[in-house]
Order: sequence, then C-alpha cells, then structure tokens
Amino acid sequence: MTVRLAPLRHADLARCAQLERILFHGEDPWSEPTFRSELDAGNFYIGAYVDGVGLVGYAGLSMVGDGRSLEANVHTIAVDPAWQRQGIGRALLTALLEKADESRAPVFLEVRTDNVAAITLYEAHGFSRIGLRRRYYQPSGADAYTMARPAARDADEEPA
Repeated sequence: MTVRLAPLRHADLARCAQLERILFHGEDPWSEPTFRSELDAGNFYIGAYVDGVGLVGYAGLSMVGDGRSLEANVHTIAVDPAWQRQGIGRALLTALLEKADESRAPVFLEVRTDNVAAITLYEAHGFSRIGLRRRYYQPSGADAYTMARPAARDADEEPA
C-alpha cells in the first residue's frame, strides 16, 4: 500500500462529504458546499490517496492573523474507517503541522473528550489541553477539549 498526500481537489469533495456522514454521524457532518467554501477561501486542505482506491482521508488547516499574531487552526482530520490505524491520520497531522511551522504559528484544535485515540495522537505531537468546551459538538452535545501546540522556533532563536 502506498499512500500519497496531495492538495485536496474539488473533484474529491463529494467523497469528503460521504466520509463525513460515515465518520461523524450523530453530529453535523460537513456537506460538499462546506468543503468547497473551505477550499475557495484558500485554507490548506490535503488529501490522502491510495492508488486504485482514491481518497481515503483528508485534513484541513486555516491560518488567521498576520506577523507575530498568526495562528493556525486544525479544522478537521478524517480517515476512512477501512484505512484507520495505518498511520494515515498521523501523516495528515504531520503535513498540517509542517504547514503551520513554515509560518511559526501556534496550532489550536478541538477534539471530543471521549476520542482517546485522537487525544493521544495530538499529545504525541506536542499538543496540550488548554480548555474545555461544554456541548461543543451538535446535535449530540458532546464536550470538546481545546488543545494547543506552541509555535515552532528556529534552533538559534531565544525562548520568549
């Protein structure tokens, strides 16, 4: 199996919406137009592709602010259940973090408090819990942790 990461294409958005319905049932899954608006807004979205299969995962990041106030926000990371536990989610997260690191932006995200696998992945990549958002996910009312990862620094840069 070879997984290739590449910019998400408009042609993949129907598949993204399909995966949303599978992965986030009981919540408010994103629609194809929602994904289209994310791409059209210039946000960074990457897909995970397997030859002969197509899109098996995707992830998205937005950058807000400028200069020293620039922040990155992970919007989503999703992997088809048939392809989970094969390092695809880790590869997608790494690609998002590399993009944020290019701008030395801190990274923020929300994750369900009961999603132990995702929390473990994020903590392994330098994230820590900084807050709790009660009833963040709708319509289920599930809580979310807000997690943050500090901005990357150059090796010769002094800590703030």
